[in-house]
Amino acid sequence: MNCAILPGMRRRCLFVMIAASASIQAQWTIQQSNTTASLRGIHSIGGGVAWASGAQGTILRTTNDGETWQTCAVPPQADKLDFRGIQAFDENTAVVMSAGTGALSRLYKTTDACRTWKLIFTNPDKKGFWDALQFDGSSFGLLIGDQVRGHFRVFSTSDGGNTWRKFHRKGIAAVQKRQSIFAASNTALLVDRKHSTFYFVTGGGATAFAAVDLHRAAPAYTHPDLAVGETAGGFSIASRVDGANVIFVAVGGDYKAPDRNTGSAASWVDSKWHAADTLPGGYRSAVAWSAPSRTWIAAGPNGTDASTNDGRNWHALKPSVSEAPDADRSWNALSLPFAVGAKGRIGKLSSDALSRSRDW
Repeated sequence: MNCAILPGMRRRCLFVMIAASASIQAQWTIQQSNTTASLRGIHSIGGGVAWASGAQGTILRTTNDGETWQTCAVPPQADKLDFRGIQAFDENTAVVMSAGTGALSRLYKTTDACRTWKLIFTNPDKKGFWDALQFDGSSFGLLIGDQVRGHFRVFSTSDGGNTWRKFHRKGIAAVQKRQSIFAASNTALLVDRKHSTFYFVTGGGATAFAAVDLHRAAPAYTHPDLAVGETAGGFSIASRVDGANVIFVAVGGDYKAPDRNTGSAASWVDSKWHAADTLPGGYRSAVAWSAPSRTWIAAGPNGTDASTNDGRNWHALKPSVSEAPDADRSWNALSLPFAVGAKGRIGKLSSDALSRSRDW
């Protein structure tokens, strides 16, 4: 309705506009985390259960879909560790990964709802640095770290993380010495044991997407149209199955230039990479697929974007009128419907926000 055309109806139009604005539901519900630590790990397993992790040995847990977040016990000698990744099995059991050089990279496990933790694995490489930890929905999991002597270090478990072994004697051969994996959101690694493959994205001078056969440990590198540079590349990868095909969406950019959107998203469709026609609004550290709404969500420090056409076009997911103007930003990692970020920030994305994205 154009109120300027019908002067006599302006009062009625104003009322309708106000009523419509008031009925808009918030897209992001900011949670009370009770911490100011930077958070980079989040794993939502459904049924209202999610686990989060971050700096200063911080681990959080919710069993009521984010209404309250429990502050977990700090694992032994971990109060200064940076927990960049967490993977949960149920409301009582989870494995958390710290990132750091050498022995600062560790894995701890809890089986009693985070009241106690057991150290289960410490990085055996003095110059190693762990970047991501992922399980395939069962007891099988992979752990990947930066290069040591020209190979990315990979470790595997088949008993829920209780024991770990080298996936390959040397690891996975890197493209060049500067190539690295970014431990920004614990989503640079993707495990698909059903198809005997795992995937990861890299940056740091050699931006690439690697598909690795679990039986042969042979990497097949392709090069998505993502940013290239010492602090740039691919930061996160997610997938969805479309019939007999698998579609991948990768996001990244340059974390030192978060407002620059060049090379921030690409998608693997029809067996080749495509740069996005409409890019996200800047560097994005995490991407996730929402199957119920058939929407991709990408998040980063300066905003959140959504795509309903497999990453070809991205649109900013802005806060509604009832939210704070910065409700869409300061995010590091995603595990829908939750996002985590700086200074203890946790948000829950409403299902209504995703359903409205279909109107684009």
